[in-house]
Amino acid sequence: MTMQYPPPATGASAGRALENGLIYTFPALANERLSNADLAPLQKQTWGSYNIFAFWMSDVHSVGGYIFAGSLFALGLSSWQVLVSLLTGILIVNYFCNLVARPSQVSGVPYPVICRASFGVLGANIPAMIRGLIAVAWYGIQTYLASSAFVIVILKFFPALAIYADLAQHGFLGLSALGWAGFLLLWILQALVFWKGMNAIKRFIDLAGPAVYVVMFMLAAFMIYRAGWHHIDFNLGQVRYSGWSAVPVMLTAISLVVSYFSGPLLNFGDFSRYCRSFDDVKRGNFWGLPVNFLAFSLVTVITTAATVPVFGQLITDPIETVARIDNVTAVILGALTFLIATIGINIVANFVSAAFDFSNLAPKHISWRAGGMIAAIASVFITPWNLFNNPAMIHYTLDLLGAFIGPLYGILIADYYRIQRQHIHVQDLYSMHPQGRYWYRRGVNPRAVLALIFAAAISIACVLLPALRSLADFTWFIGMLLGAGAYLAINHQQQ
Repeated sequence: MTMQYPPPATGASAGRALENGLIYTFPALANERLSNADLAPLQKQTWGSYNIFAFWMSDVHSVGGYIFAGSLFALGLSSWQVLVSLLTGILIVNYFCNLVARPSQVSGVPYPVICRASFGVLGANIPAMIRGLIAVAWYGIQTYLASSAFVIVILKFFPALAIYADLAQHGFLGLSALGWAGFLLLWILQALVFWKGMNAIKRFIDLAGPAVYVVMFMLAAFMIYRAGWHHIDFNLGQVRYSGWSAVPVMLTAISLVVSYFSGPLLNFGDFSRYCRSFDDVKRGNFWGLPVNFLAFSLVTVITTAATVPVFGQLITDPIETVARIDNVTAVILGALTFLIATIGINIVANFVSAAFDFSNLAPKHISWRAGGMIAAIASVFITPWNLFNNPAMIHYTLDLLGAFIGPLYGILIADYYRIQRQHIHVQDLYSMHPQGRYWYRRGVNPRAVLALIFAAAISIACVLLPALRSLADFTWFIGMLLGAGAYLAINHQQQ
């Protein structure tokens, strides 16, 4: 009897499903271990360039983004040198985002599914788990930081609650009672937005990013009014480098910009898959990255620089800046806006990624919503406040996990553009048949795994070994180049 290829599955079959308000197409005869309604390729892609623009606004417009942009101006460079570094770094991010967006936009599948082409249909769980764990850690930390800002504002209006912010008197697992209240409130708000599905997330980020801009411009105008334009010094730190001596520092700043976006850069396919065309992706990336990031950075620097003449000290935290303003309405509006912005970045950068990643581990049992809630619950159990407040722990946890991002990106790109020649056989991404294009022994491509281990080991060494510490800021580039190079070399050798 002739075997049909691919063989019939016992679960999901060809057809369409309506999930989270979006239409998905099940690949014909997809294996139930590899597909569900959330991981299946989209039949109808509805996002335009504005949606991608809004995605990047939500990713940039956050307390972390504000502090990051301001911190680059304290590296000892002049303002124009920092701006050149910012623009160069974000143009590099824009280029790499366009590269990683294409395979998912063309095929309509999320990041962990597109990884099956390089790692094998089961081996893709390796990059999915790595990205998922990173998302869980950062999700918890971002939620904690946002809740800490919320607690600061609450204490400004209700100082009598300060006793419940005392860890010694009212503390549990390293967090005060008021801290727990703020953390759980932010946790619930984010979960509610996520639970509504991708359409709700799209609507949220479409509004959150522009809303932050409105408040940022109002805050900058207020600070300029209070300080007087002639009193503002845009060099936020002492200028120590000029001429050729500034080049290494500028290269470090460029690398830091790329590293800051390395997480959403890796799994950007989770969002580009929803776009109608690749041109929409490119337009959205252009307006959302170089244009938006530069504008946000300029407003950030103006506001931060104005804190010196207004408050007598440099304040890089926007929540603290808002809390210092002697206007109740302004404080409430500013605090709520930045909290909304942090919710936005947490959802797009961490929640959505983890949802797809964990769903990919067991599609039959874990839906997209279930994967996201697994990440949310795990973020509580890792007690992110203890992680954040322990520099050694956060160094070893996040830096070591982050050392895998560059290699994973390099392998994915090298495979799609050099090995696959930009041709993805979508049906085979969901097949465990031995004749399937992406089926290897036990479903794992050993070439990709070896390249990942090699590149990640060197990236980790750059982070941990004192002799290589000078390369630590460049681990994304090192890992990406080594991952891509090793993967191509192994494939060439075994052909």
